[in-house]
Amino acid sequence: MNVIETHQLTRQFGDFTAVNGVSLSLQEGEIFGLLGPNGAGKTTMIKMLTTLLPPSGGSATVAGYDIVAQSPQVRRSTGYVPQLLSADGNMTGYENLLIFAKIFDLPTDVREERIQRLLEMMGLQDAAGRMVKTYSGGMIRKLEIAQSVIHRPRVLFLDEPTVGLDPIARTSVWEHIRRLRDEFNTTILLTTHYMDEADDLCQRIAIMHQGQLAAIGSPAELKASVNGGGANLNDVFGHYAGAALEAPGSYIETSRTRINAGRVG
Repeated sequence: MNVIETHQLTRQFGDFTAVNGVSLSLQEGEIFGLLGPNGAGKTTMIKMLTTLLPPSGGSATVAGYDIVAQSPQVRRSTGYVPQLLSADGNMTGYENLLIFAKIFDLPTDVREERIQRLLEMMGLQDAAGRMVKTYSGGMIRKLEIAQSVIHRPRVLFLDEPTVGLDPIARTSVWEHIRRLRDEFNTTILLTTHYMDEADDLCQRIAIMHQGQLAAIGSPAELKASVNGGGANLNDVFGHYAGAALEAPGSYIETSRTRINAGRVG
């Protein structure tokens, strides 16, 4: 069953076309990677699919709901972790989760069980009473993922979920992303500039270039399509996107990293 469907989805900003006629589908329970250089249109795609930006043309459904005509239903069916910092550093981890539980109007008798379950799942139960500004970058990211799934969405959008994290924190976030998929059958669409992350996590990958899909397939299929089958995913990225790749953890460092990453694309 396809949980996301787009047909010629387009977004223009004046004379600039950020997303140009993109058609794709994501299956239930799939982890799907959307790759591309800065400015390729990845974040704009996610903002349209999460109803934060209206499309200029084309159409899309998420969890069976039209992103324009049924935007409230789309928002209730999705979770979104943006590049920019979304946790409040002057509140505790528990308080951040409680606010999100109230935003999504979870019944009072469900809130506490759901919060404690997510704190345990993300390994944050011992830090639940601490101010988030004392968290490491990896802890902040896990809290943000917990915030985004507290209402058990069918689809989770992760925009560069491990940006600025050290290798150990990145691996921990990967493990928790897999757990969400395995335990709740959550469909996950993520963007990343880490090719090892995409190769290890994603069942399928699409590479965007100048607002269009340049290639789509499993990591193995994409690697087989370049250099006679002897390519790695970095080679694939360079081949289809025509660009090279690039890619710190306290609260302040994470905030600065994401502010610098707050771009269209």
